[in-house]
Amino acid sequence: MIKNIYFFLLAILISAQGFSQVEEVNPPDYIKTVTFRSRTSSQGQLPIIRLGEAFHLEFDVLTTDEPDFYYTIEHYNYDWTKSNLVKMEYMRGFDNYRIVDYQNSFNAYQLYSHYDLQIPNQQTRALIKSGNYILSIYNEDQEVVFTRKFMIYKEQLGVGVALKRSRDVSYIDSKQSVDIVINSGALVLNNPKQTVKTLIIQNNNLKTAITDVKPQYTIGKELIFRYTKETSFWASNEFRFFETKDVRGANVGVQFIDLKDIYNSYLFADGPRYNQPYTYNPDINGNFQITAIDTDDADIEADYTNVHFKLRYPQLTDGSKVYVCGNFNNYTLEEQNLLAFNTEGRQYEGTIKLKQGFYNYKYVVVDAKGNLDEGRISGDYWQTENNYKVLVYYRDLGARFDQLIGFGEATSVDISN
Repeated sequence: MIKNIYFFLLAILISAQGFSQVEEVNPPDYIKTVTFRSRTSSQGQLPIIRLGEAFHLEFDVLTTDEPDFYYTIEHYNYDWTKSNLVKMEYMRGFDNYRIVDYQNSFNAYQLYSHYDLQIPNQQTRALIKSGNYILSIYNEDQEVVFTRKFMIYKEQLGVGVALKRSRDVSYIDSKQSVDIVINSGALVLNNPKQTVKTLIIQNNNLKTAITDVKPQYTIGKELIFRYTKETSFWASNEFRFFETKDVRGANVGVQFIDLKDIYNSYLFADGPRYNQPYTYNPDINGNFQITAIDTDDADIEADYTNVHFKLRYPQLTDGSKVYVCGNFNNYTLEEQNLLAFNTEGRQYEGTIKLKQGFYNYKYVVVDAKGNLDEGRISGDYWQTENNYKVLVYYRDLGARFDQLIGFGEATSVDISN
């Protein structure tokens, strides 16, 4: 009897631990263009923010009733389990306030309201601890509308990042490897193989990040990571892109435009690139930027267009699905960006409503078992220019939360053997 009770309690504990690792809640279809911005960049970006730096979360609501939204901010550990800190330990001020800064669209076919939450503000005066955070947006019924992860770092050590071709000769033409050197300087890292954790991110995509790689060895104050397989990524290909800053005329990547209830932008049909030689084509590594010509404030004057994607690719009959994604939709793979095969046109097609701007995107395949293959359509080439970010977390012996104490960044434009 006691043994059965023990296993029952153990099962509850394991279940609770599993549910505590949170995933982001994606916004409903009437909320678009969820964007983090800082003073250093106007692009939609992965929010990795220096401690004390201000940032904005902005989004559009494609309704006419100006709904009320509220926000909360929670602190999390490295593995996205809730930390043991209470709010007063990581926040000066309070959250759970209404977002009061919003404006209605002007001179646009698609009516919307643009919301802008700045942190810090009069209520939430400062976030004072480094680490992982989740920002949750609620409606007036206290229902979660969407959530976004962001990270705040306090630079306490140096993080060197270098890009190499794969050391595994089987993948030397298709993978890139990330070498890391962490220099602790004056900071004493106790038992670093247990207390130091790393996160390696390619092109601002948290969903494909490599986690918890341990240092191979230590030389003085330096922790060295020079793995053959553990820190390697598929190199993929340069992102495809299009621009809709002028809704009355075709721009880069747009074949023609049609005005119905709103503007419709029809992109040129794309084809597979896995069987073609690599060609360098500058991109912004999956990001996007809202821009519109002849406007004073693109936040409220840029219009929305239905962007029509076409991919000339044979129909997949093994249960695999084709998606179009990028930072514009947080690399999410869901019904809104799933492409359907048109048997008459012999191509995959899909339509996404997007605000005027410049967008990077890629086509990816998810097989019947849920495995992601980013290179099946685009190919993988070691020469591809990718952005890599490395975050270093530390929890000292006896500490109650994971600090984010280092941040390094590099691009594979300088990749070497």
